[in-house]
Amino acid sequence: MKILGIDFGCVLEPLNNAQFPEKDCLLSLISKILGYSIVAASTIVKVPQISKILRHKSVRGLSVLAFELEVIGYTIALAYCLHKGLPFSAFGEYAFLLIQAIILVAIIYYYSRPVGNITWIKALLYCAVAPTVLAGQVIPVLFEALYASQHAIFLCARIPQIWANFSNKSTGQLSAVTFFMNFAGSIVRVFTSIQEKAPATVLLGSVIGMMTNGTIMTQIALYHKPPAKKEKKVQ
Repeated sequence: MKILGIDFGCVLEPLNNAQFPEKDCLLSLISKILGYSIVAASTIVKVPQISKILRHKSVRGLSVLAFELEVIGYTIALAYCLHKGLPFSAFGEYAFLLIQAIILVAIIYYYSRPVGNITWIKALLYCAVAPTVLAGQVIPVLFEALYASQHAIFLCARIPQIWANFSNKSTGQLSAVTFFMNFAGSIVRVFTSIQEKAPATVLLGSVIGMMTNGTIMTQIALYHKPPAKKEKKVQ
């Protein structure tokens, strides 16, 4: 019995015979379920960050470059996984993360007004190039080079934010919920990449995500300042 490519038969049949399922079957099943869980969770992973910005009407402490690079990285990663024909459970979150990342960058631009000409040029250039990359209309050698570079892009996307947090001794409007979900998702994706026998480059991306998101999570914990208590009025 298969549902969304998940084979439950190799688990249900042994259980019906009062036997324990085989290790390979069980690990594969867990990997598939975790993979789809990440995809499901990715539909809302950046919502807390978007909500926090809209609630405070501020992008204080946020690195615009970091979020712009994130959009580029998600675009390349999604295009590469589609091109390689990997199962949706192994990369589906990139589609939802890309959509949310684009919305997030648009909101950051809005609250960073006035927007300069260079910002408009970058946005128009992305809109012109991204559809070609996502459609896979790129020569194979260039595709491999782009995917190899996306690890550096994701790393560079986090470094400006990590440095800004360190310099300011504050994480500003960064959402702890969003980065916790990113961190947890990266850990799970390392496991699913190994089980799905994804290319080593895909696994490397998950490891980099785990390390950088973990660093920002640590900074959020270190630099968190409890809200000031309101003084009681003396009557």
